[in-house]
Amino acid sequence: MNKQYTYPFTAIVGQEQMKLALVLNIITPTLSGVLIRGEKGTAKSTAVRALADILPEIDVISGIPFNLAPDEESDVIRECFAVAGELLPETGTPLLVEKHKVKVVELPVGATEDRVVGTLDLEHALKAGEKRIEPGLLASAHRGILYVDEVNLLDDHVVDVLLDSAAMGVNTIEREGVSFAHPARFTLVGTMNPEEGELRPQLLDRFGLCVHIEGISDPEKRVEVMERRFAFEEDPETFCRAWADESARLVERIAMARKLYSSVSVSRENLMAIAQYCLEVGVDGHRGDIIILKTAKTLAAYDARATVEKQDIDQAAMLALPHRIRRQPLQDIVMDVGSMLKNKACDRVSG
Repeated sequence: MNKQYTYPFTAIVGQEQMKLALVLNIITPTLSGVLIRGEKGTAKSTAVRALADILPEIDVISGIPFNLAPDEESDVIRECFAVAGELLPETGTPLLVEKHKVKVVELPVGATEDRVVGTLDLEHALKAGEKRIEPGLLASAHRGILYVDEVNLLDDHVVDVLLDSAAMGVNTIEREGVSFAHPARFTLVGTMNPEEGELRPQLLDRFGLCVHIEGISDPEKRVEVMERRFAFEEDPETFCRAWADESARLVERIAMARKLYSSVSVSRENLMAIAQYCLEVGVDGHRGDIIILKTAKTLAAYDARATVEKQDIDQAAMLALPHRIRRQPLQDIVMDVGSMLKNKACDRVSG
């Protein structure tokens, strides 16, 4: 069987904000994902699928299909082994642990609720008195990336499932009074074309970051896009090999940033700047403040710095606030937060 090659993440021309937002979520999964808005043919799906080659490795308990970490609660591990029909190692015997790359799990727009959540074998439960389940996409996405292309076209019942799991970090499968719950903590990445409709506000708020991308207007860059894509399609193995070193450098930089993140410090002055940003643009609640803080710390770690600077906060606000700014009915998402703040400042001066 011929190997399937994925277009390298580092070979994507332009779209720097999109690539940065995705990398930041690899470094800090608690950023809660990214919504990528843009017209067709702007490498949105290509970029997300290309993440597979630059994602880090994690420890996963082998033998069960739930991507559980070795430090999950013992009751959770025991229950997951049971519903998978596998025997839990005897007390005192260490669990078998494998190294797996973080997964990118794609959720098709037309996926049924059972496909997303999983199904419970009610017949087996009634006959044997034991729970058996067929895990869904949320089980595969635990500790990974759940990718939804055309996320704005998802059925409402699937959106409700995603909202529940994103809020609780748990997926519950229920049927005829029999239920089972397993961890489902994932980074949600969605792509969409705004011309096809907007997202429900509840789901929009679950994305930590939001970027809007457009087709490249520089003719030289557009030619570069064509040349690289043609080279990849003609000989994907050679093309991927040519970008292997740059991909390896990015993987190393991400790994270093993941280690540094927890030690990055933020001054009270910069915390005040974050709060002021959110007040200026009219953000509801406090989620925006927290996401800006995490994003600013991640940007500093990505640049190998141990202290957050004002430039990190400015850049973080551009990524974290567009979809959180209070809007009038039918008003589009305000993507240029910087211009909005300048206009407000000018209004205060002129007033």
